[in-house]
Amino acid sequence: MGSQQGQQQFGLTPPISLAAATEPEVQLNRELIEELKRQGSFESQEETNLRAKVLQELQKMASEFVYRVGIAKNMPEQVAREAGGKIFTYGSFRLGVYGPGSDIDSLVVAPRHVQREDFFAVFEPMLRERPEVKELAAVPDAFVPIIKMEFSGISIDLIFARLAIPQVPLNLDLSDNNLLRNISETDVRSLNGTRVTDEILKVVPNANVFKHALRTIKLWAQRRAIYSNVMGFPGGVAWAMLVARICQLYPNAVSAVIVSKFFRVLQQWAWPQPVLLKPIEDGPLQVRVWNPKLYHGDRAHRMPIITPAYPSMCATHNISASTQTVILKEFARAIEIMDRITLSRAPWSALFDKHDFFHRYKNYLVVVAASRDADTQLKWSGLVESKIRQLVMRLEVLDTIAVAHPYVKSFDSIHDCADEEEAAKVAAGEASGKKVAQVADLKEIVKEGVESVAEGLASTVPAPPGEATNAPATDSVLTPAIRVYTTSFYIGIEVDRSDNTKRLDITWAAQEFTDKCNEWPSYDASKMSVRIKHTRNTDLSDECFDVGEARPVKHSSGDKKSKKRKQHDTQESSDSLKRQQTGTVAA
Repeated sequence: MGSQQGQQQFGLTPPISLAAATEPEVQLNRELIEELKRQGSFESQEETNLRAKVLQELQKMASEFVYRVGIAKNMPEQVAREAGGKIFTYGSFRLGVYGPGSDIDSLVVAPRHVQREDFFAVFEPMLRERPEVKELAAVPDAFVPIIKMEFSGISIDLIFARLAIPQVPLNLDLSDNNLLRNISETDVRSLNGTRVTDEILKVVPNANVFKHALRTIKLWAQRRAIYSNVMGFPGGVAWAMLVARICQLYPNAVSAVIVSKFFRVLQQWAWPQPVLLKPIEDGPLQVRVWNPKLYHGDRAHRMPIITPAYPSMCATHNISASTQTVILKEFARAIEIMDRITLSRAPWSALFDKHDFFHRYKNYLVVVAASRDADTQLKWSGLVESKIRQLVMRLEVLDTIAVAHPYVKSFDSIHDCADEEEAAKVAAGEASGKKVAQVADLKEIVKEGVESVAEGLASTVPAPPGEATNAPATDSVLTPAIRVYTTSFYIGIEVDRSDNTKRLDITWAAQEFTDKCNEWPSYDASKMSVRIKHTRNTDLSDECFDVGEARPVKHSSGDKKSKKRKQHDTQESSDSLKRQQTGTVAA
């Protein structure tokens, strides 16, 4: 490794290279930034100015909120006014990698006389009084209690933390670990987002290089469908820490070089060796800090990426054997593309080509969560989604499955059914019922109302052959006998062909998953169901493909080898799924 006197070392190890950028690399970097602009990664200056204005208004409101609570608790007016209160940001906005339509993750920090109950009892009504605020929803019972809203058209996620100090001045720095003393675990969790993102920005050599590189990696990961913590892939903070580590190893490189090195270094990384941006710190709390020498669970992490702020945690504990395999394959693919880009044999846009998930495998499992009303479906599908990773891990145990690859997005639909038999078929994932709308977001249905969403989106659903596509919605369609909501999750299955005498039997894994979902305290068998069905790539639903996108093609009927393989792959799984599917969707 290279060394150079006078240059600060970033990270735990010396840099791999201190080389400055060459002119070809600088030109390559210009081309990268131009491509990011073409891809819509940057927002306009007008939008950025609006964000700044919104945050200024929120800061004024936070100070007023702390003051009102103080007066209500009989504090002297001057003391209440000097108690302060401050808005912090975290996530993509704080890291400087937000784009058009991105939300702002924000945090209200208040002094000790302000309680979490005050946040919802006082600050929430203050927000509701503002004409700029729309679609406000408070979730006080969440793991991290939150208020979601739109302020002047900007989406805001607002959380709260109370510190055990009498004043919160505008110059307060949250990096002091002693601020975590004498506060609740919920407050520690609320502070963690800002503390982590602030620390990331402190340990990178060049913030602008880091930001452009991170924009690139985020866009690449999203396009390749490997950006989802809940599904077992790295989330936004984890990708940011990986980019930061490569910046530390190449402190004088431009963003284009960081991107190229990113794939090569991490594809060759000695996993499960952890990615650390700084030494793990001790602190003043009796809380668990990531330590594989002490904790068996930490030793099981396959690709540990450790947060740099105390208390350090693994941001990628959800990664499984299958998702690790997928990530490493994507790194290898990106290396080949970057080699061509560097040699001017491919444009930067090639790096951002859409994923091939629905073409990659011959066999898929479809998990269908169903219920009878939108609000129930929003909660039920969220519960099922949170359990998909456990299903993947159970599938990985089977020696007949090489890879169980979960897709990072779900598909929501509304179906109008003539009778209970048809409703049961829809809930089982069978093609039945009239699909009123392909819904982009169940939250929109809950917020706007079922009928308005159905009317607005019905025209986007291709009409069956022989039906007019521009026919107006009728009362019978908008007020069906039975309306069923479904959310579908897909898992690509790569069969292990090392032993062709074994048949694929997922009965145990599927039943365990179903039982886990049904253990939810709010589960109601009369209103909710979850089913798993097997499908071939040639039989995937239209929802899996863009308009005009080529679909997998069936093998010719004369291909005996293909037919034999199909029978081997699907016979036992299909039979076993029929045996284990239980539960109905009833009114």
